[in-house]
Amino acid sequence: MTKTWYPVIDYLLCTECGTCVSKCPHGVYDTTKAPSPVVKDPEACIEHCHGCGNRCPAGAITYVGEDTGWTPPNGSPEVAQSGCSCANSDSSDKKALVEYLYLDLQTCDRCIGTDNVLDEVMMVITPGLQLAGYKVEYNKIKIATEELAKKFKFLSSPTIRVNGQDVCVSVKENSCGCCSDISGTDVDCRVFEYNGESYEVPPKEMLAEAILKTVFGPEESGCSCGAYQLPENLKRFFDGKNSKCSCGGNCC
Repeated sequence: MTKTWYPVIDYLLCTECGTCVSKCPHGVYDTTKAPSPVVKDPEACIEHCHGCGNRCPAGAITYVGEDTGWTPPNGSPEVAQSGCSCANSDSSDKKALVEYLYLDLQTCDRCIGTDNVLDEVMMVITPGLQLAGYKVEYNKIKIATEELAKKFKFLSSPTIRVNGQDVCVSVKENSCGCCSDISGTDVDCRVFEYNGESYEVPPKEMLAEAILKTVFGPEESGCSCGAYQLPENLKRFFDGKNSKCSCGGNCC
């Protein structure tokens, strides 16, 4: 098993045929979400296995850790990046990379609700971005372990990043009963602030405005990721989840 190799889905290319979910023998994908491919257990993926990517008819699957020169059979050559993407963007490219990072899409109402809203927003704004000449990528990443949280410099769940930048200027949280139940400890999750109001699930207009402002606004300079430290709140979540099962938390 590995923590540095797992599939990443480009949901704008994905046709939701369900092949990757049904053919993966390692339990990487969440079968309850089929035919939509949601990576449930990235640590179960076998290093340098391209089984789902080779079967994908849309070329929508790439891999974090890809170093073999493998190319999506029905797509363009691309290597999925891991960790902070602040230093990975090329200012000469018109690219809109939207990443959704979350703790849980089975139990947490906040993560599930935000996921649904973000899906709707991306369906609406993607054609306009493409018309303006932007290459749009939309990836979802389950932060299943403390190691993945550190790799992706994860501060709060859920997180939405556009070209490596968090759409929220600061981290605001309140108690999350769902994630507290998952871990057996008191856990806080993200609250989205918009026009003077606080939302556990962000409104569509907030996400659309934040994504477009980041894409078309001036590029942020600098990166604070070097000073990353796992927040105590997330450490409690992972420690609690791990103590509830004998698999190290990967089954939850």
